[in-house]
Amino acid sequence: MGALRSYHETIAASERRSLLSPAGGERGMPRPLQRGGGRRVSDGEAADPSDSPTKSGAQKEGVQRARSVGNSVKMTSLLRFWHRRGSLPLGNDDDSSHGKVNLKLYVDEKGLRSEMKALPLQPIRLEPDGVSAPRSRTSSFLIFLNFGLVLVILLSLCGSFLWTLKMPRTPPSSNTDLYRGYRRLQQEIVQDFSDVGVLSLGLAKQRDLEFCPPELEDFVPCFNATVNPEEGSAEGRQHDRFCYPRSKENCLILPPKDYRVPLRWPTSRDVIWSMNVKITPEEVVSSGSFTKRMMMLEDNQISFRSDAVFVDEVEDYSHQIAEMIGLRNEDGFVNAGVRTVLDIGCGYGSFGAHLFSKQLLTTCIADYEASGSQVQLTLERGLPAIVASIDSKQLPFPFLSFDMVHCARCGVEWNQKGGAFLIEVDRVLKPGGYFFWTSSVTNTHRSARNKENVKKWKYIRNYAEKLCWDLLAQQEETAVWKKTSKRDCYTSRQPGTRPSICTKGHDIEYPYYRPLVSCIGGTQGRRWIPVEERTVWPLRATPNITELALHGLREADFDEDSISWRLMIQNYWSLLSPLIFSDHPKRPGDEDPSPPFNIVRNVMDMNARFGGFNAALLDAGKSVWVMNVVPIEKPSYLPLIFDRGFIGILHDWCEAFPTYPRTYDMLHADSLFSLEAVLQHRCTVFDIFLEMDRILRPEGWVVLRDKSSNIDIARSLVIQTKWDARVVELESNNDEKLLICQKQLIRMQP
Repeated sequence: MGALRSYHETIAASERRSLLSPAGGERGMPRPLQRGGGRRVSDGEAADPSDSPTKSGAQKEGVQRARSVGNSVKMTSLLRFWHRRGSLPLGNDDDSSHGKVNLKLYVDEKGLRSEMKALPLQPIRLEPDGVSAPRSRTSSFLIFLNFGLVLVILLSLCGSFLWTLKMPRTPPSSNTDLYRGYRRLQQEIVQDFSDVGVLSLGLAKQRDLEFCPPELEDFVPCFNATVNPEEGSAEGRQHDRFCYPRSKENCLILPPKDYRVPLRWPTSRDVIWSMNVKITPEEVVSSGSFTKRMMMLEDNQISFRSDAVFVDEVEDYSHQIAEMIGLRNEDGFVNAGVRTVLDIGCGYGSFGAHLFSKQLLTTCIADYEASGSQVQLTLERGLPAIVASIDSKQLPFPFLSFDMVHCARCGVEWNQKGGAFLIEVDRVLKPGGYFFWTSSVTNTHRSARNKENVKKWKYIRNYAEKLCWDLLAQQEETAVWKKTSKRDCYTSRQPGTRPSICTKGHDIEYPYYRPLVSCIGGTQGRRWIPVEERTVWPLRATPNITELALHGLREADFDEDSISWRLMIQNYWSLLSPLIFSDHPKRPGDEDPSPPFNIVRNVMDMNARFGGFNAALLDAGKSVWVMNVVPIEKPSYLPLIFDRGFIGILHDWCEAFPTYPRTYDMLHADSLFSLEAVLQHRCTVFDIFLEMDRILRPEGWVVLRDKSSNIDIARSLVIQTKWDARVVELESNNDEKLLICQKQLIRMQP
C-alpha cells in the first residue's frame, strides 16, 4: 500500500503542476482520481472516493489533497481526460498484478458531483522520476477543433429544424413552397460549411500549376477530335462539341515559342503575326476562295491587303449583294435595318472586316480546325468569331437574333437532313431579314448540265418557299432570300405543309446546343418585329419603353444600369496601366497618360446582363467589340442584347468557351463569384480561372468586380495563374472591390 500511495501522490502532484502557470498563478483545477480494485463503480455506490470503505486512510488523504487544489475543471483537462482514456497499469509496466484504475471527474463547484462512465484506460508512459510525459498541444487543439465543428453542425441543424417548427401553419397548397424553403436553407448551410472548408484548407493546398505540353498550345476543349475520337466519329456529328468530364486540362497553356503581342486595331485587321496562329505555308497557298486569300510577308506576317485584286473582290461583292436587295451600295445596310450579321464559314473574316467599316457587326462561326482555323485567324485580326457547327445541334443564340445570315461557299449542304439546316437559319433570322448564299449550285447556267446541282437547287428553292422566304434576286453564283414579315404567311399555307409550326415545348427562345428541330420556331414570340420597322443603329442601342416591355424590363431599372456603367467605364479604363503593379502602386491620376483607346480590341463580358458594359464602352469611343456572355443559370437577357445591336452567346461556365487559346484582350466579370454559387458545385471558381487564362492573350487584362470577401479569395487564386494583380477599393460601394489583373507573357524555356 505504501507503493500505491506514493504512486497516487506522484500523479496528484503532476496534475497540480500541469495546471499552474509558470509564475505560480492558477491555470485550472486538478482532477480527482479514483483507483480501485479493477471493478466499475455502479450507480448505487458512493461517488466520492474518500467515502469508499475499501480505501485506506493514506489513499483518502491523497484524494483530499488532490481535491483541495480547486473545485473546477477547465476544458483542457476534459480533453486530456478524453484523449487519455484506456487502462493504466499500476507500478511497473511488467507488473499487471495491481489491476487497473478507473477515473471519475468532478466538475460541480457546489459539491454536486458529475460522473463520466468509466472507460477502458489506455496505458501512459512514465518518465524515470514517475511523472507522465506532457501531451502535445497540437493533439489537444485538433480534438478541440473537431469537437467545435461537430457542435456547430449540430446547432445549425437543430436551428433549422426549430425554425421550421416555428413557421406558421400554411394551407395544403403551400406545402411545396415550405418544403422548398426548408431545402434551400439546408443547401445554404452546406454551402456555408463548404466555404469554411475552402477558406481554412484552400490556401494551404495551393501549389504552382504546371505548364501544358507544347502540343496543347492551340487546345480547344470539347472540340479536339483527337481527345474524344469515339464521339467525334459519329456520322454527321464530327464537328459537334462534346463537353464530357475532364475535357479541360489543369495546366497553364503557353503561347508558341516565337509568339508576339498582336498589333493594335486597326492595323491588326490587315496584318497579323504568322507565328501567333497555327497555319502552314501550304494552307496559305491553297486558300483559293476570295474570302480566304492572303499573302505572306517577310516570313513572319500575314497580310490581308497585299493583293489589290483581293480587296477589290470583297468590296465589289459587298456592293453586289447590297444592290440585290434594292440598296444603292453597302452603306445603305444600316438604314435598311441591318446591323447584326451571322457569317457561316467566314473564311478568314475579310467579308466581316469590310462590313465593320459600314457599322455592321458580323459574327463568324466555323467548324473546329486543327490547323488553318478560320475562327483563330479571324479573332487574331480583331473580329468576332466562335467555334460552332449546325451539323446536328442548334446554335447558342436566341431565335430572331440576326438581321442577315451569309454563306459564301461555307460547305453546308442545305438540302440535307430534310431541310433542318435551313430551319435553323430561319430560327435565328429576324422577320424581314436576309439570307445570302453564294455557291456554284445557284449558278443555273453553269450547272445546267450538272443534274445533281440542278436537283439541289430545286429542293432548296422549294423548301425556302415553304419557310415563307421570298427569292429577291439571283445573280451569277449568289442568291438572296427575304424572310417574311407577316405571321399569317404560315397559317395561309396549304394544310399539312411541312415544316410545321413548333409547339411550345419545341419553340425554345434561347436553346443551349439542343438537337436540331424540324419545325418553324419564333413565330409566336413577342419579339416578332420586322427588320425594316426596327430603330436603326446606333439609336437601337437605347431601346424605348415599348421595346423594354417586350423583355419584362422597367425603364427606370434599365436607365439606372446604363448610368452606372457609364460612370464605371472611365474608372476601369484609367486602371489599365502598369502603374498599378509597380513597387509603389498608385491609382493613375490626371497627370498620367491615359491608356490609348485601342489598348484592347477583343473584349468579353462574362456576365453581361443587359449589355450595359458593351454600350458604355461604345459611348466612350473605345475601339472594341464585346462578346456578351449570358450564363445559362441566370435570367437570360440575351434577346435584349441582340435587339440592341450587340452580339452575345449563351454559355455554361463549367464548360470550355468555344474559342481558341489567346483570343481575347480583356475579360470583364461583374459578380462572377456570386455566379459560381449558382453553379451548384458542378465546378469550382478555380476551374473558371483556368479557362480565363486559356482564352486570355499574354499582356491581356482581367477586370473583376464582386463582394469584398469574394475578391479576397480571387486574389489568392490569381497567384497560381501567375498574373499581376491589384485590389482597388470602390469609393461608391464599401461592400465591393475591383480586382485588376494582367497576364504575363511567359515563354517555354528550352
